[in-house]
Parts: sequence; C-alpha cells; structure tokens
Amino acid sequence: MSATTRDEAPMARAESASAARPGRRRGRAVAHPEWPAPPAACSEAIDRFCDALWLEHGLSANTLAAYRSDLGLFARWLAHAGRPGLLQATEADVMAYLAARFAGSKATASNRRLAALRRYFRWALREHRRSDDPTLKLERARQQARRPKTLSEAQVEALLLAPDLETPLGLRDRAMLELIYASGLRVSELVALKAVHLSLADAVVRVVGGKGGKDRLVPFGEQAAFWLRRYAEEARPLILGGGDSDFLFVTQRSGQANKRVAAGMTRQMFWTLLKRHALHAGIDAPLSPHTLRHAFATHLLNHGADLRVVQLLLGHADISTTQIYTHVARERLKQLHAHHHPRG
Repeated sequence: MSATTRDEAPMARAESASAARPGRRRGRAVAHPEWPAPPAACSEAIDRFCDALWLEHGLSANTLAAYRSDLGLFARWLAHAGRPGLLQATEADVMAYLAARFAGSKATASNRRLAALRRYFRWALREHRRSDDPTLKLERARQQARRPKTLSEAQVEALLLAPDLETPLGLRDRAMLELIYASGLRVSELVALKAVHLSLADAVVRVVGGKGGKDRLVPFGEQAAFWLRRYAEEARPLILGGGDSDFLFVTQRSGQANKRVAAGMTRQMFWTLLKRHALHAGIDAPLSPHTLRHAFATHLLNHGADLRVVQLLLGHADISTTQIYTHVARERLKQLHAHHHPRG
C-alpha cells in the first residue's frame, strides 16, 4: 500500500517555489538597489545588538532576522541621504525615514519599524554607545483595533471531517487539524514538533522553543489523542516507508535516485493542505493556519474559560495580546442574547 497521493505533488511544488523566493517576506521592506551599504561600524553595532537580544531574551532566528533587516534598511537609508551613521542618527532622521519609507503603509508596518528602532536605541543608550534616545518622543501611528478572523464551531467540525481517512495522508491531516485546534499551537510550533514531544498517555504536548524561545506544556484532550494515536500507529509508519524521522508529522518527497526521503511537514505545505480541506468542507471564508489558533481561543472563551488560562495555553507573554479574543467572544454573546432572549 502506497502512502503517497497526487495531492502531495502540488504541496511539494509550492514549498519549492517558496524556497526559491527567500527575499520575499510579507511585510518586509526591501532596500533600494542603489542605496550604498552602511558603514562597517553600523553593521558591527547591529550584530552586537542582535547578539544581546539572543543572549538576554532568547529571541528566535526569524525575529532576529527581522530586527537585522529593519536596522540594516535604516542604516542604508541614512548612508543614501548623506546622514551620519546609525549610532549618530537624530530624532529628525528617524522621523524623515519613517515618513519617506512608510507614509503609504499601514500603521502596523510603520509601528513595527519604529519598535525595532526604539529597542535598538534603548540598547545603545544602556551600553553607553549613545547619550540619548532619538525615538523617546516619537509616538506610534494610530491603528484600528484588529479583531481576529475565526471560524464557527460548525465550520471547524466540517473542516475536521474533510480529510480522507482511508489514506495515510488523510489520517495525518486529521491528526494535525485535531491537534492544532485542540491546543492552539502556532503553525511553526506544530510543524516543528518531534515525536518525543508528544505524550498520548497524558494528552499533553511539549512546545520547545516557542515564540520568545519559551517552552510550555499544552493539553489537547481525548479527541485529539484518539486521532494522534491512529496516525502514529496506522499512518506514520506507512508514510515513512521503512525510513525514520524525528519529526512527529512527516511527508514524502522524492530524493536522489528516486529514493523516498521522509521529511518533516512545513508551514507552506500545511497551509496548502488546509486550503484544500477547507474547500472540500465548503468553507469560503478567508483562512490561514492562524485562523484555527484564533478559533481555539475564541471557542474557549465562549465556553467560559478564564482569560489567564487562555493566555497560558497560547503562550502569550502579555495578557493584552490575549484580550483581542474577548471582543470576538462578546460579539458572539450578543448574537446569542439577541437570538434567544424574548426581548433581544
């Protein structure tokens, strides 16, 4: 019995296409090709700053890369404008840069770049590389409160029922969907899971090196445990095809000389299969892997979960991040009241 299906080919192609465009990161500003490289002193200061972030806060490689990109872009802009280097930049320089580069951007983009600069200059001040903070008096751009897009419980149920359970890949997909909805994991955390991080006996999963480099234990309940056990016993060995992998969720791709090589699931491949199953389930609403994380939090609050508990399960450092879900939950309560109360 072969575990491969023709559905995996487009997923592999999508992953290859994504890997071929390493510079195209959503929301990442790109330097003008004619801008000069920043002085060596600027690059050295950025390296030291990123090293400090990693040592003190354990930030992920992706987060450090974002800081490095934002600061490098500002340093190149300063050089292009004939201004002093990064460590000598003034408040007027920061304001001119944000106005020139992000005037037509969303407030979130401008605020993210300002946050990166603010953190850098506070570090420089602490390390006595500067005597002032040029971002101290600058205010964030006003941005509208965003309400997370989520799915109804009926839509989630339809999505969970979409995979074909007669195939190993269908069982794998069902197990992944059950786990991400039952635990609220980020998709990056889901695909990075190792088999040793899962405890079916205790129905908990250990997230290693989550956002901010923090580990946490997350429960996932009996339903997810049932499908994870079926996947581990019935589907995973077939997908591995006699091979082995540390990753919990595996896929198949053609290696050299037509050898099957077991590899871990990727974010792009999970996004592709999620869209396919959503289409099969009749869900036409905009959907991303993060939508299931939103659904996890919203449905917990709808059923009376404490906000602090949801914060811990999601791995949020600040409860204000979790509070965005209370708006969605309140809207749902208003709808229920209007529908069921005699004076609604």
